[in-house]
Amino acid sequence: MKTDWIKVIVAAFFEVFWVIGLKHANDFLTWTGTVIAIIISFYLMIMAGKKLPVGTVYAVFVGLGTAGTVFSEILLFGEPFKVEKLLLILLLLIGVIGLKLVTKDKVREGDET
Repeated sequence: MKTDWIKVIVAAFFEVFWVIGLKHANDFLTWTGTVIAIIISFYLMIMAGKKLPVGTVYAVFVGLGTAGTVFSEILLFGEPFKVEKLLLILLLLIGVIGLKLVTKDKVREGDET
């Protein structure tokens, strides 16, 4: 099951790229990269959702992607840093981690452990 959670984390990593790409893409190459990031991101999330609880997968995906996007915008694109924003992102991540901790991974017959 850990490999499925790694898929979710990698999917969220690619989510950061496609969300930034939607805002900043302005030519064929950057739009191509954005589309490739969307495909990779959703493919990995869908594959993880086949073995893990879909609601939790989606919450973790969106939470990590949101946090990564906010931090990337601050670090790379000069978005203003606000303590309130950081605290709210931390609260979001605490909620995502909490969801992961309270969700039991079901092992279906025939699935690898």
